[in-house]
Amino acid sequence: MRDIVSCFSENAVSVSHSSISCSTYSNNACISPSSIAPSTQNSISSVYKLVLSTLKQILITVTWCRSHSNQGLTVTFNDEDPAPFRLNTNSRFFRKKKGTKLLELESSSDSSRVEISWDLSSAKYEAGPEPVQGFHLVIVIDSEIGLVLGDTAEEIVSKRFNSKSNTPLAKVTLISRREHCSGSTLYTTKAQFCDTGTWHDVVIRCSTEEENEGLFKSPVLCVCIDKKTVIRVKRLQWNFRGNQTIFVDGLLVDLLWDVHDWFFNPSSSSSSSGGYAVFMFRTRSGMDSRLWLEEKTAQKDKDRVKFSLLIYACKTS
Repeated sequence: MRDIVSCFSENAVSVSHSSISCSTYSNNACISPSSIAPSTQNSISSVYKLVLSTLKQILITVTWCRSHSNQGLTVTFNDEDPAPFRLNTNSRFFRKKKGTKLLELESSSDSSRVEISWDLSSAKYEAGPEPVQGFHLVIVIDSEIGLVLGDTAEEIVSKRFNSKSNTPLAKVTLISRREHCSGSTLYTTKAQFCDTGTWHDVVIRCSTEEENEGLFKSPVLCVCIDKKTVIRVKRLQWNFRGNQTIFVDGLLVDLLWDVHDWFFNPSSSSSSSGGYAVFMFRTRSGMDSRLWLEEKTAQKDKDRVKFSLLIYACKTS
């Protein structure tokens, strides 16, 4: 598949000339047929930007994954390869679901001491690989509280740090979330488009509908937020790439899709799959006049990009 930015910037097909609100189609609830099972989330990667009290910035990528034989957790700092922390909770040889690990992060200018504390022994999961209850993941950098995840983390932090000790607390921002799914053409997830916003139910569904009084059927893409349709793309085999601006929580959100491989490269990922599709939700400021920033401007305006949700969807049924 071509680079997603070049695909959309050169060949985008707009289905509307203006922004629309999530309530525009309030009477058209996006209800999927009960006979279609939602696709399965194979991995979820969240990228967090940390700003320490020293103004040092660190990117932390937390990846939860699950397959038929494995389920695990990976933590990466500043796109370091290989990842310094890997945990396979299903392995016969390594079932350490609770513990602490110390790391040294080396850079060209300095180094940082990192402490990772985790407890997945009582973690509860829903359909995806990411735990939803009964777990914690706490990352301390240079004796400063960094990333804190999980409903049991507060107790761990209070024991580790005295509330009266004035321990520095890093500023943490979730800047992107990436999900890999496989199965049907029905995808469900949750997204929070800003730190102060609410969590929204997001549904992406590709189905068929009759046209010309039932003479033929055409594929249709439907994207819904909180059971309200925000876009509906008919004749998807011709509008396989496109973009639309929607309005969520007072923010402009660019919604982009690329389902080219579903129709024209069905064996791109494996002999038994139907190819990958890509969906992106990306927040932007109302001052932005262009969907994608030029390469020279992107570095200058990188702090204006707030959050992006990227979904890779593999159709296997």
